[in-house]
Amino acid sequence: MAALRTAVPVLALLGLCLGPAAAATPLVIWHGMGDSCCNPVSMGYIQKLVEKKIPGIYVLSLKIGSNLIQDMENSFFMNVNDQVSEVCSQLATDPHLKGGYNAMGFSQGGQFLRAVAQRCPSPPMLNLISIGGQHQGRVYGFPRCPGESSHICDWIRKTLDLGAYTKAVQEHLVQAEYWHDPLKEEDYRKNSIFLADINQERGINETYKKNLMALKKFVMVKFLNDTMVDPPISEWFGFYKSGQAKETIPLQETSLYKEDRLGLQEMDKAGKLVFLGVKGDHLHFSEEWFDSTILPFLQ
Repeated sequence: MAALRTAVPVLALLGLCLGPAAAATPLVIWHGMGDSCCNPVSMGYIQKLVEKKIPGIYVLSLKIGSNLIQDMENSFFMNVNDQVSEVCSQLATDPHLKGGYNAMGFSQGGQFLRAVAQRCPSPPMLNLISIGGQHQGRVYGFPRCPGESSHICDWIRKTLDLGAYTKAVQEHLVQAEYWHDPLKEEDYRKNSIFLADINQERGINETYKKNLMALKKFVMVKFLNDTMVDPPISEWFGFYKSGQAKETIPLQETSLYKEDRLGLQEMDKAGKLVFLGVKGDHLHFSEEWFDSTILPFLQ
């Protein structure tokens, strides 16, 4: 009995020291082109999957606009810089996120969330997971179009062909804002109002660099059979060798990396960059792959 009486206070003390289990880190999701925050077969499915696998987690699937239709339309037509500002405001006023959060972007949502990391460090983004994001942009094609938006994409193709870097197109067409033409590098650097800015093409913003380097991990997923993104290596921050559109180079051979304009070289050497490949076309992956490969970065 004496031994039992002694053990009780010890166990109670241990309980006080350990405290309650740590709450799961919140997750912020940003959908891709032609999608919406809560589509039951895309972002809604992902949100439920994460909530099932990580009980108690708070998941914010970003909606840009007052309803799902506006959210989808804004993925084509709302200035990306305005979208990023709107998201920064949403995150700053959400009490669930004040201690920090993980972020997961799908397709263009990947580079948009990177802009959030670079421009809006409060609340802090801890890990950034980019699933099919085009961090060096995309060019040519638009071979496929998501959802029921084929007529919109037909119009976008024609508009981009006519003048992706004109002021009117840049300010009102989302896809033009990360359009990167390797045959028109000077036009891109001078006139791209979004991607050229966050990729430090016109000068070094030390705040962008400092904020991105604060990430614990920057995970980039490339779809190995991607027919939608040209070039697919953009999903790993690579691109075409300048001045032509056939030969591609990896991130480590780009001037962005060699000059370390974003801190990616330093992050790479520190083990903060993670390059993942998955078999399949753009945004095509299995639940098993997601569970085994992506969930560990959220737990």
